[in-house]
Amino acid sequence: MTQSLPLLKGVHHSAFRCRDAEETRAFYQDILGLPLRAALVIEEEPGTGKALPYMHLFFEMADGNFVAFFDMPEGCDESKFKIKSGFDLHIAMEASSHDEMMAYKARLDAAKVKCFGPIDHHFVESIYFFDPNGLPLEITCKTQDHDRIMIEESANSREAIAAWSTRKAAEKATAA
Repeated sequence: MTQSLPLLKGVHHSAFRCRDAEETRAFYQDILGLPLRAALVIEEEPGTGKALPYMHLFFEMADGNFVAFFDMPEGCDESKFKIKSGFDLHIAMEASSHDEMMAYKARLDAAKVKCFGPIDHHFVESIYFFDPNGLPLEITCKTQDHDRIMIEESANSREAIAAWSTRKAAEKATAA
């Protein structure tokens, strides 16, 4: 029998490669208003001692969690910074209210950052945009019905996954 573990407290940070530390700092600090809490120059690969100079940036969100970036010249090429699909990868940051989310949209619009939305997903509303590294970003806020919808969805989530798996298998079989 597996011993149950306590739930993890939260995400301390999500980390990504960036094209340029200053360009990334300007976007996250000057446009999104996230305080830069650390800009660490590290000279070796963690755990190996291999020479590998890089900078590790940490931007703090209101909940104490961080979005972090590596500016690492070694092995870095422009192909790493193409726009990515939000279905493959994105960061969704939460605003406290619809008005706060829309204030971010106004700030992004003023900075000429292409931004679309808000999109109503029923349990949340969201705006979408890209950072200078091609990373898809979302600012979201909970709707009034968020908690009720999540409770209702939780009650049938296993059945929903089973139905989806059956449907997907049938679609794959038809495509083959």
